[in-house]
Amino acid sequence: MTDDTTDKSCTEGTARSDKNCTETEGTAKSDENCIEMQGHAKVNLGLDVVGRLPNGYHEVKMVMQTVGVHDTVTLRKIPEGIKFSTENGEIPCDDTNLAYRAAKLFLESAGVKGGVEIRLIKRIPVAAGLAGGSTDAAAVFKGMNILYRTGLTEEALKEFGVKIGADVPYCIMGGTALAEGIGEKLTPLPDVPEAAVLLAKPDLFVSTKEVYGKLHLSEKTKHPDIDGMVEAIREGSLSGVTDRMGNVLQDVTAPSYPVIGRLIELMEESGAVRAMMSGSGPTVFGIFKDKEEAARCKEVLEQKQAEVQWTEKGYQPVKQIFVTEFVSA
Repeated sequence: MTDDTTDKSCTEGTARSDKNCTETEGTAKSDENCIEMQGHAKVNLGLDVVGRLPNGYHEVKMVMQTVGVHDTVTLRKIPEGIKFSTENGEIPCDDTNLAYRAAKLFLESAGVKGGVEIRLIKRIPVAAGLAGGSTDAAAVFKGMNILYRTGLTEEALKEFGVKIGADVPYCIMGGTALAEGIGEKLTPLPDVPEAAVLLAKPDLFVSTKEVYGKLHLSEKTKHPDIDGMVEAIREGSLSGVTDRMGNVLQDVTAPSYPVIGRLIELMEESGAVRAMMSGSGPTVFGIFKDKEEAARCKEVLEQKQAEVQWTEKGYQPVKQIFVTEFVSA
């Protein structure tokens, strides 16, 4: 059990990787008392809502894909409790934070004697439809499993994860996957063919709960061809994937925020094979043949939003833009 004297304070400027963490294989650095993990963002290549479950949750069918933009989560053993720090003032440092809740659940459920200090370097935009909070929680679960040598399987960690959030099990697994149910029923898929990805996060907040609350499925709802996308992935066809990209939540979010539609237009005019909103928004991502094309599009977006007409037409500023790529599990 965790101690009730857990530290819930945010300490600015302290979220740096520990120099005593030594590098190991993959995306982690560790020693006996400290481990540094990467938590990667995700995009939804396809997002469909197929109905509503008896418990009130929406039943989804999605193709999820990890991308290169990542947070760094450093975990250090301490005698008891949980200490959390980050340099990002938008991040809560108490049990409303998914990473904090993951640590608390792990300590309570895995038979661990001790505590953990969590230091977060945040790069993934907050409230962006990129699973930034979920991937930090996943990094905590995986890192504490290594740090405390509990030997839990990935499936066991996923069972912990779904108690924190629907996207956490996927973030534990990563890569390319079909997600069903509330997002916790996962089928691993082959890697999507290599491509560059441009992420653009407007300076606005979108509530996932409100977006789903405004979603009304009908015969007129345009459902993406998720089964066809899965088949295209298995065949190694990037064009087959991009031809079938779709997100039923985009029709809910985009009308309220014209900047989303404008970013999609600009990306596709600037060389994107396809552009779309990720998750419940507001981040827009475009798929490009290479990083050079994606970088040129980034320059276009930066130039366009510097023009007076951008705000005159009601477009919110683009807060963060990343050129990245698909990442394997």
